[in-house]
Amino acid sequence: MDKAIAVVGLGYVGLPVAVALAERLARRARVVGFDISATRVASLLAGHDATREIDDDRLASCGLVVTDDPAALEGAGMIIVTVPTPIDEERRPDLTPLQRACETIGPRLQKGALVVFESTVFPGVTEEICGPWLAAHSGLKQGEDFALGYSPERINPGDHVHRLETITKIIAADSEAALARMRAVYGAIVDAGLHEAPSIKVAEAAKVIENTQRDLNIALMNEIALIFDRMGIATRDVLAAAGTKWNFLPFTPGLVGGHCIGVDPFYLTAAAEKLGYRPEVILAGRRINDAMGREIAQKLVKLLIASGVSPCRARVGVLGLTFKQDVPDIRNSKVPDILAELREYGIAALVSDPLAEPAAALHEYGIALSPPDALVGLDALVLAVNHAEYIANPADLVARVREGGVLVDVKSALDRASLPDELVYWSL
Repeated sequence: MDKAIAVVGLGYVGLPVAVALAERLARRARVVGFDISATRVASLLAGHDATREIDDDRLASCGLVVTDDPAALEGAGMIIVTVPTPIDEERRPDLTPLQRACETIGPRLQKGALVVFESTVFPGVTEEICGPWLAAHSGLKQGEDFALGYSPERINPGDHVHRLETITKIIAADSEAALARMRAVYGAIVDAGLHEAPSIKVAEAAKVIENTQRDLNIALMNEIALIFDRMGIATRDVLAAAGTKWNFLPFTPGLVGGHCIGVDPFYLTAAAEKLGYRPEVILAGRRINDAMGREIAQKLVKLLIASGVSPCRARVGVLGLTFKQDVPDIRNSKVPDILAELREYGIAALVSDPLAEPAAALHEYGIALSPPDALVGLDALVLAVNHAEYIANPADLVARVREGGVLVDVKSALDRASLPDELVYWSL
């Protein structure tokens, strides 16, 4: 067992890993959590995780050393990299965070160290891109002086059932000795067990198709929702009926954002295109899902017009800005797509979200969040993100809309039968 283990990147993925290592390996290894964000580190040192993945008591008692000083990486026998892997404006893989992580690790990499990547990438990135970066900045030889491993993250933000400890962990390495080290470390923190992939490329490929599969299934649901809406059929009722078949998959329509499902497929398609293959099905799914914000906004406009309200004079409110329910993360949220399309019709919607950070919303999207009590007397209300506090009180939602107004329930989270008949209700 390595006497010192470092985790680089303390977001949704890295912090749970670092905390689990600190808790379970306390007597065998010193665990350091490193992040380049001084704000993030300061918050963690103050005892609070803004992502809500680790509660304050657990954070305070785990024994994790948190720092933004790169010197803390020196002497670590194993370094686990959990930085984000986004896409750029042209929807191409952006490996900049990985490159910067390697540039930070390299000068502090010791002989015999094992560097394990958890970030989602296309096959080949770990050994053919990150390895050479580490070698260039350390002066060490890849495969001789340091080893590489890959263990794809499977963290589901906001999910307190499927956690790091309860999800089978894939591990792979460039040598049997490195794999044995990964087996010892990850085996100590993952109760569900390990799956040893035959190569790093296989492990990378497994990760990138997990969210691609989900993306495609949700795209199918979104497309049939658009079709059934034109037929005057409630998609929720159709899925409830179809779901009685034992092998019908329980996917539902909705907005597909965040830093995983809406991003990972582009890593696979970019790699395929470099090999001369143009993916059709995967990109078609991405087009459908990326268009849903616009589709929802256009439907709202039609409902306003049908109810006798001019869109440019309508008072519209939107509840929820985060990329999914009950998490504070606004990265790659698709709610701004709804807002952008509404603006095309002269509608400046009021937006409120109890979990989103106002400064982040303004910086990332130029959206000034409104207090909840500002969203009253509305011609239309969009329940864009079904946070628990919204769903717990449907009467409060109805009270925000004038009599005969419109309620758009994006995720079909409400029971239509419990809502007033005069309310114009629509859902995907």
